[in-house]
Amino acid sequence: MFLKRNRRLKDGKEHHYWNIVENKRVRGGRVVQRQVLYLGEINDSQQAGWRKSIEVFEDGKSRPDQIALFPEERAAEIDDESVVQIRLKDLTIERPRQWGACWLACLLYEQLGLDEFWRERLPDSREGTRWTHVLQTLVAYRLIAPGSEWRLHREWFERSAMADLLGEDFSIAEKNTLYRCHDRLLPHKKALFAHLTQKWADLFNARYDVLLYDLTSTYFESDANNGPASASPLRQFGYSRDKRPDCLQVVIALVVTPEGFPIAYEILPGNTSDKTTLRDFLKRIEDTYGKADRVWVMDRGIPTEDVLQQMRQSDPPVSYLVGAPRATLVKHEQKLLAQTWKNLRPGIDVKLLAADGETYVLARSADRHLKEKSMRLRRLRALVKTLKTLRDTKRNYKRDTILMKLGEAKKAAGPKVWTLLDIDIAPAKAPPDQPPITFRLNWKKYRQAYRREGRYLLRSNLGGDDPGKLWSYYLQLTEIEQVFKEMKNDLAIRPIHHQKDDRIEAHIFISFLAYCLWITLKQRLKALAPGLTPAEVLSKMSAIQMLDVKIPTTDNRTIILTRHTQPNDEQILILNRLNLELPPQPPPRIQSKTETM
Repeated sequence: MFLKRNRRLKDGKEHHYWNIVENKRVRGGRVVQRQVLYLGEINDSQQAGWRKSIEVFEDGKSRPDQIALFPEERAAEIDDESVVQIRLKDLTIERPRQWGACWLACLLYEQLGLDEFWRERLPDSREGTRWTHVLQTLVAYRLIAPGSEWRLHREWFERSAMADLLGEDFSIAEKNTLYRCHDRLLPHKKALFAHLTQKWADLFNARYDVLLYDLTSTYFESDANNGPASASPLRQFGYSRDKRPDCLQVVIALVVTPEGFPIAYEILPGNTSDKTTLRDFLKRIEDTYGKADRVWVMDRGIPTEDVLQQMRQSDPPVSYLVGAPRATLVKHEQKLLAQTWKNLRPGIDVKLLAADGETYVLARSADRHLKEKSMRLRRLRALVKTLKTLRDTKRNYKRDTILMKLGEAKKAAGPKVWTLLDIDIAPAKAPPDQPPITFRLNWKKYRQAYRREGRYLLRSNLGGDDPGKLWSYYLQLTEIEQVFKEMKNDLAIRPIHHQKDDRIEAHIFISFLAYCLWITLKQRLKALAPGLTPAEVLSKMSAIQMLDVKIPTTDNRTIILTRHTQPNDEQILILNRLNLELPPQPPPRIQSKTETM
């Protein structure tokens, strides 16, 4: 095995992506390459670490020794009551089920102390139902193969090794049991936040002096007219970040650290305005963590001027860093033009301006400029192509059709690109030889858009003359966007099929627990196996299966060997990098004939 680099040009910038590949010899003496692991973009020290691991792996012994089995006709006669004779020709292998990812999920669950946390708060029922194991199964399912509770009940539990790992049977996956577990979770949400905050501080030395705050929405896959709106105050129509305005939705407000550790979240009605949420969160965080020195980093559109004024005037003042809207940039543009650029690092320049009791930072990124320029040109070329087609059609289209096609073109181009062109539509009674539309480039707006590409304005009440610190704070806001992306795509928090408010909140609560396992694994990989993602590790580990090897004996009993398969090369490499060892194989057991009847 060895590291292989691939080059790719994207938005005018050259990217290097790394893979671990191995050579395999095939028919005809040819050698083909097989990708073992995809690492993405990694730095020089991380490349050296992976090369060292590959060298150790290649020098070590990755395959178990094979032992010889003697046929039964050559077996020696042994007069011992503890020894039984077996019929190898009747050996069967049954119940293949996924084990590796389930084992890893349970390991992460224990590392976060969630087993102990819930053991104190979810006592067993009088019928013997262990609610802690039901919840652990729900969380592992959401992490590994997210879907509905009905799918867990019908398919996934039997195809997984959760029963073997927890020492349970199918009773914990009974449909009503899964839903009844949902109803026991929400009263412990605040205690869970405090527990996780302490755990991440112990495991990863997490700090909470910088907090990222943002909102997202998720939608329901159900009939919007199913029941009156008052039956579920949370399910409302509103601005959909998932581009599904036709669906009811809820809003999720989340607070995370720059490393991605979530410390609080709240579920709000789907029609909640972003500007109305921050005030309550400020009080909740202060009640939980005190009024220590803390910086709130937010995107523009979340805080109102009243809330920012309240943050500045509180005792002590609450520090904030927020993106400023375009109108603020226009307001201070002349003053900023008089300032000189300060280079922070190659490709990044900033300007600093103190005004109105706040500090404004104008940042200019060369990479972001190239990206936005590329996006603008691509959309502008597509728009011009569409407009030329409409212009050259002469009078083949009716006026209403022309207007509809212009509306489609405006939607595809976006408002920023659309305003760069001045478009004139011919009147309804225009001469037949007059083009239906004419257009020209608005050079003033074009030059203005060019100047603002790759630039963004920040505002803060933090003092000092170090714009680099403020700029680095704001860049961390991308982490919370990554959190939302992983919760929606990898953990499939959307769509929601529940209709009752308490079940809706419980669904998001279980998804939150699954994300806690996800971010814990992500931080482990970042430190020990850079380049790997949690999704890739879970996918690789899912290939480790558990099987029941059944060997009948000559006295009508059956020896059952429950065994997980041996890890392959890439799985061994992952385990070695994460300093993990698979547990020993379960002990064999003997099943009598009466037990099988």
